[in-house]
Amino acid sequence: MNVTVDFGGRAVLVTGGTKGIGFVIAEAFLAAGAGVVVCGRNEPEKPPSAGGRTARFVAADIRDPAEAARLVEQTVDHLGRLDVLVNNAGGSPNADAATVSPRFVERIVDLNLLAPFYVAQPANLVMREQETGGSIVNIGSVSGVDPQPGTAAYSAAKAGLLMLTRALALEWSPKVRVNHITTGLIRTAAAASLYGEDGGAALSEVIPMRRLAVPQDVANACLFLASDLASYLTGADVPVHGGGEVPARYLVTGG
Repeated sequence: MNVTVDFGGRAVLVTGGTKGIGFVIAEAFLAAGAGVVVCGRNEPEKPPSAGGRTARFVAADIRDPAEAARLVEQTVDHLGRLDVLVNNAGGSPNADAATVSPRFVERIVDLNLLAPFYVAQPANLVMREQETGGSIVNIGSVSGVDPQPGTAAYSAAKAGLLMLTRALALEWSPKVRVNHITTGLIRTAAAASLYGEDGGAALSEVIPMRRLAVPQDVANACLFLASDLASYLTGADVPVHGGGEVPARYLVTGG
């Protein structure tokens, strides 16, 4: 039985892999021996590197289906195959649902729901022709199952991504496995200002694991889902949120 988290000889594409969580995900796959391509709209000053390997960068706006298809094509050109796609690109600033513009809503849904679909389609076409198939991991958010104020469009898009994952798993398995990670609060440089002056210390008190996640927690889940250890998992949702949040009524009553 071949059970390994060694990604030597495998090819990985990480969308939004030039910064933040995606950067760490790319580093994790590089450290595990994979060849990695990352994409973004702007080339990073320093691409992800680990294990003596450096990720290749491809500029692409994956909200455009043609650019998403080109991204997959160039990944295969660079690496010779495609074994793993991590749909990580996403995000949204907070916005008041009562006054937000239709254009804003459109762009948030494009990035967080449609773009993963646009990249997954050509990736599936490549993977299904490979003897070993492939794995797609979609990075979601707790906002998709537990919306917060100011996140209406984002929450709706992330909820759609979870259902898209399950639908694609139903259609594309067994050759291509499709899974989902529900992320919670994650301590990143970009998010530090959102967590207050204490960097999230107070927030960690409402999380059962008593700390915010770090990007490596998400990267570890990606490695697992893409590995042979998860060979029977498809259509799964792995919550990387430290147990969620303690309900407010318990914080008020102490009960």
